[in-house]
Amino acid sequence: MKAAVYYRYGPADVVTVTEMQQPQPKPHQLLIRVHAACLNSADVRLRRLQVPLGFGLLSRLVFGITAPRRPILGADLAGRVVAIGSQVSHFQPGDKVIALTGITMGAHAEYICLDAKGAIAPMPRGLDFHEAAALVFGGTTALDFLRRGRLSAGETIAINGAGGAVGCAAIQLARHWGAKVTAICSASKRELVRRLGAAEVVDYQQEDFTRGDERYDLIMDTQGNAPWAESRRALAPAGRLLAVCATLPQMLQALVLPLWQRERVIAGPCAERAQDLAELAQLAEAGVLRPVIDRVYPLAQIAEAHRYVEQGHKQGSVVIDMMATSTDRY
Repeated sequence: MKAAVYYRYGPADVVTVTEMQQPQPKPHQLLIRVHAACLNSADVRLRRLQVPLGFGLLSRLVFGITAPRRPILGADLAGRVVAIGSQVSHFQPGDKVIALTGITMGAHAEYICLDAKGAIAPMPRGLDFHEAAALVFGGTTALDFLRRGRLSAGETIAINGAGGAVGCAAIQLARHWGAKVTAICSASKRELVRRLGAAEVVDYQQEDFTRGDERYDLIMDTQGNAPWAESRRALAPAGRLLAVCATLPQMLQALVLPLWQRERVIAGPCAERAQDLAELAQLAEAGVLRPVIDRVYPLAQIAEAHRYVEQGHKQGSVVIDMMATSTDRY
């Protein structure tokens, strides 16, 4: 099978496409033919091993001290089950699925084996493989943080980095739950976030939303550049900061702030659950949640896709088409 691999940390060119042995499912696993996967900012950070403050040593211990321990990136996918292990009963060959691969990564390959009891769910009806893949990472991250932040109808939320994969999903979910959304993004993404449901848009290049007059019940920071020290100025009493790209100090703040502050920091890794994927699929089928795709690249051009995502200007998701040929254009 073909797979995008990297054997050292570094720039986009360290990612190359090579032939690897196709995996075989264990008794509790599914073998999935990956049709589409996303290239997320997390993939870029791992490729460069540039992680949030405080996690450098831990990241090297988990992902590889001097070189990547797991050479295939990719945390989400849409594909088709082609074989099942002897202990699997609730999936069958031919099923279309969406999945999160967790810390093992591995979605940037033509085939992958995943635990049948992991974060896997039937693919939403009415979506193609590109759209289904674009639903997964941003959707599950937004859903998990908004739940932990206990967003409720009538509240106000500012989403920093509203034009990315997580931000696009968060706008739609927050609006669906009856919240008023302010999108923090560049002017080039104004039309997109308005279309998704943002009531107000702040151009971060012209205005610092943390120094304005507005106070928000929740602030979702998907970029990691609106820490507690700044965001607290824009929080309403008992407000919550959702630190999606949390540093170690922010995680510690999440533990100790409740001792003397009414405001909260919500941080920490997202849960990866099949039921969340199933809920996202239902919302997509109902027309509540619409995947946003910026660009699609064939697997052969994945280094170019890395360079594009690295610029930090993508709108929604960048999708890698595992079925495309090297000459396909989108």
